Amino acid sequence: MSTGGGLRRELLAFTRPQVWFSLVVTVLGFGGMFGAFTYIAYTLTEVSGFATTTVPWLLVLFGVGLFAGNLAGGRAADRSLPATLIAVLAALTVVLVGFALTVVALVLMGAFGFATVPPLQMRIMKYADQAPTLASGANIAAFNLGNALGAWIGGLTIGACLGFTAPIWAGAALTLLGLAVLLAAKHAARPTPTLTNTPT
Repeated sequence: MSTGGGLRRELLAFTRPQVWFSLVVTVLGFGGMFGAFTYIAYTLTEVSGFATTTVPWLLVLFGVGLFAGNLAGGRAADRSLPATLIAVLAALTVVLVGFALTVVALVLMGAFGFATVPPLQMRIMKYADQAPTLASGANIAAFNLGNALGAWIGGLTIGACLGFTAPIWAGAALTLLGLAVLLAAKHAARPTPTLTNTPT
């Protein structure tokens, strides 16, 4: 197959609504976590009262959560991709909303935040199975766009003098919006029932 034909085939994947749903969920779901995380050092010191010297160690624990969540999310997605994504995004929203700025909550934020990564990547590959290269690259770009979007919105909340907990609330709102988009995508993916003629 020629390179041109391969490129056309990959581009055709982006005519599928579910591919775009996947990208939007990635931007919002991952953006929510990073919106909260970008300013977490200030939140931990200015709101929670942790000493500045403890922040690197707290971030190590956050990293432990990332590792565990990434591993668990991948395994769960192998069993049930839709259920895993819904459960992880819902749990991340709850963790962010109820973020008590404790060590446990910090680990959970990392765990559920990165538990989204494998299923989000698997979802777009499911709906763009004939365009693995471009679809995978587009989803990585969506992760980075989510990072930037979350950080930008978090910065706006701080700039508006809403306090250092405001980025967490903004992140929770983004994640909840991502969950709503995912549920809408799940509904749209349902096969349309075929109407059959019944005898009169």
